[in-house]
Amino acid sequence: MLRLELVRISKQYPAVKANDNVSLRVKPGEIHAVLGENGAGKSTLMKIIYGAVRPDEGEVRWNGQPVNIRNPQEARALGISMVFQHFSLFDTLTAAENVWLGLDKSMTLAEVTGRIRQVSQAYGLEVDPLRPVHSLSVGERQRVEIVRALLTDPKLLILDEPTSVLTPQAVQKLFVTLRKLSADGCSILYISHKLDEIRALCHHCTVLRGGKVTGEVDPSTETNAGLSRLMIGAEPPQLKHVQSTPGAVALALKNLSLAKQSPFGTTLADIALDVRAGEIVGVAGVSGNGQQELMAALSGEDRRAASGAITLFGQDIAGASPARRRALGLHFVPEERLGRGAVPTLSLAQNTLLTRTEAVGASGWIKVGRVQQLAADLINRYNVKAGGPGAAAKSLSGGNLQKFIVGREIDAKPKVFIVSQPTWGVDVGAAAQIRAALLKLRDEGCALLVVSEELDELFEVSDRLVVIAQGRLSPSVPVAEATIETIGEWMSGLWPGAAARPAAEVEHAQA
Repeated sequence: MLRLELVRISKQYPAVKANDNVSLRVKPGEIHAVLGENGAGKSTLMKIIYGAVRPDEGEVRWNGQPVNIRNPQEARALGISMVFQHFSLFDTLTAAENVWLGLDKSMTLAEVTGRIRQVSQAYGLEVDPLRPVHSLSVGERQRVEIVRALLTDPKLLILDEPTSVLTPQAVQKLFVTLRKLSADGCSILYISHKLDEIRALCHHCTVLRGGKVTGEVDPSTETNAGLSRLMIGAEPPQLKHVQSTPGAVALALKNLSLAKQSPFGTTLADIALDVRAGEIVGVAGVSGNGQQELMAALSGEDRRAASGAITLFGQDIAGASPARRRALGLHFVPEERLGRGAVPTLSLAQNTLLTRTEAVGASGWIKVGRVQQLAADLINRYNVKAGGPGAAAKSLSGGNLQKFIVGREIDAKPKVFIVSQPTWGVDVGAAAQIRAALLKLRDEGCALLVVSEELDELFEVSDRLVVIAQGRLSPSVPVAEATIETIGEWMSGLWPGAAARPAAEVEHAQA
């Protein structure tokens, strides 16, 4: 008997038909991949299974019986759990309180806290149940979502881009967890753009393109190129990364030390780094080791740095506002797309005004036509699947919104470009496009700092690599001389000559 069967599912939105006559079958204990480019209809299909979206046509069968899943609560009652790509967590509550809200009230909050510790330890998903969600990095929030789903003892677990911000070590631990769940009879629907993961983990794969099923394959017998052809109709372009010849120092960090602003943050200690024109410096590290704090200091959100600790083309910007930094040529893409990179309820055109002010006249009046044209140009140039410049940011798939935000900042022709998680949740074709755009910026003389938890990505685009661990920065190493094993070791803070002075001393000195 099949655990789940979808029969001729269709869903029409005003601007696009997200699912068109889709059928899908999942067996008990099967790890079933759903593969497709951004906007192919994968997330809509998963939300239909989870009861968050109602289909226009078709039937859902659970253990052979037709079911009408009207909301997520009914889905969870059947044994269906889902980890969304865009997290559904309350920032002001702790991790434990967020998990407790999603469960029935048969357990107390204290019992849930204990269970979180047990499950996170058993599955290698480090979660502090007492930390407020607003203090967590994207990777840490994803762990909370996964642990919450595991606590429901699911019969079907839906994972939407579960490894997009996990380190290679954490990915392998997650795979052990998923294989154990599969062996215990839990079915898993696995959405990922990482073809190597799908080939290594999944038993079966259904491919979507333009809302329709284009093929079903055994991924273990396919090549990456074969899966790419099914997904996007072609193989992704190969990047040509030619070693650069760096120019003058564009961005310089000298003895940057910042005490953490919350009990759960990370203190930055003696950060020193130069980024030169015409080079890409990649920053590797396990989520929650100071990336958020470093990005806040560089973007201008945190302006506590000592005078001279951050300079841009020799000019002290430690106390400069984000707008002032943009005026000097520094542009920034945060790791959080919705909420920081874009306002969810505003249109794409309106969201261009967050960082692009050329459409605002001297008198302060917005040139609406120019704003619309700018958004339309970005949609076309970066192949963003959206209902036009008037589409709300929250209506886009995660990958399409990422393309729009990255494109918005690249189009500004920055002199220094800082980007965090540039291809999080983006399909292979779009990821290649974004990475190629980063290399093109470099070749045009821009200085780039790329923070990513995907080591393959960093090795592909970077000229030099550094590692951030426990608020400290390793020495830089040319990519040609680095190995994944070495960088993985450095991610534990074990690089040659690592300072012995604990970060707590720096925090005390700053207090």
